[in-house]
Amino acid sequence: MTTVWSFPTRILFGEGLATEALAAEVKSLGGSKVLFVTDEGVKGAGLIEPLAEALSEAGIESDVFDQISSNPLESEVLAATDAYRKSESDLLVAVGGGSPLDVAKIVRLAATHPLPLAQYDDAIGGDAKVVNDVPPMVAIPTTAGTGSEVGRSGVVTLQATNKKTVIFAPKLMPNVAILDPKMTESLPPRLTAATGIDALTHLIEAYCAQGDHPMADAIALEGIRLCAEYLERAVHDGKDLEARGEMLKASLMGAVAFQKGLGACHSLAHPLSAEHDLHHGLANALCLPAVLDFNRSVVPERIGRIAKILGARGDDTETLAFECSGAVRALRKKVGLPDGLEAVEIPEDGLARLANLAYDDVCHKLNPRECTAEDLLTLYRASF
Repeated sequence: MTTVWSFPTRILFGEGLATEALAAEVKSLGGSKVLFVTDEGVKGAGLIEPLAEALSEAGIESDVFDQISSNPLESEVLAATDAYRKSESDLLVAVGGGSPLDVAKIVRLAATHPLPLAQYDDAIGGDAKVVNDVPPMVAIPTTAGTGSEVGRSGVVTLQATNKKTVIFAPKLMPNVAILDPKMTESLPPRLTAATGIDALTHLIEAYCAQGDHPMADAIALEGIRLCAEYLERAVHDGKDLEARGEMLKASLMGAVAFQKGLGACHSLAHPLSAEHDLHHGLANALCLPAVLDFNRSVVPERIGRIAKILGARGDDTETLAFECSGAVRALRKKVGLPDGLEAVEIPEDGLARLANLAYDDVCHKLNPRECTAEDLLTLYRASF
């Protein structure tokens, strides 16, 4: 069997680089006019204006599209695509969390390929239809969670199905990612916590996923260590730029690692976001402990190793694997997140429907332990 491993993204890391390096990167990609893709929160925090000014000083015009929600909709992608065309831009700069970054990637697809977007669904082999060149893109994350700045996919809720859908293709990978800790320091504590646990979930699920990817495994373990050491610091002191920077590293490492695969936690999280607009990172945080308990019988060594990194006590693999879910719950509590689906008002009588939607989601296919729809319902109940 042949396996392909790839880590091609150009990544710039450093404080102040977003404003200092953006114009040069845009010019190197041949850009003459930029569309910023962001959300109202990022724009309202004053993060776009300095970037636009830096471009203007270099003779590069820009426009802004900021109508993006925390769980992106197909209608928002199409509106952003229309804005891109009308602005006559030739390059996109995505600034924000996973939502703006994902939308910008899919705008590149929608601007150069026929609609509807549903035909590009990764679950039905839609990547084979992504054949045309797409406009260049620079990604500047303002959260440390999804790692979308180094990923080859975007997630969007399609109008026809109301399901979160992964659109994947190597052509969608941003040309450049600029990681600037200062761009994340205004992120509120709860969002810092939720996005940080999102990164941790990517790392844990990638490490435990089926398949052979030694580089992804090694990167996942180091990313878990960074989350264990720096997430709480970043939550409790947003001006701690060392912690912010290390969490940015953990976030991108999660996205690199999960090219190996994800697992049941993401299949549980996606319907919670699509049906109840629950923040994706928070959804992962609420479901992850139950998934770890579910998986520990088949990958005890891996889950035990994760537990040890997270500070669990134990002298043997079985004990450490048992303690792993508790270590995640303890971290979740330290960073101020709720302890179950009931706390975020998910109706218990709707769990069976959510379980069927989770079963339709492709992420659990690479979970280390096979999942039935009944298993996923049990996991929702255990997360309640």
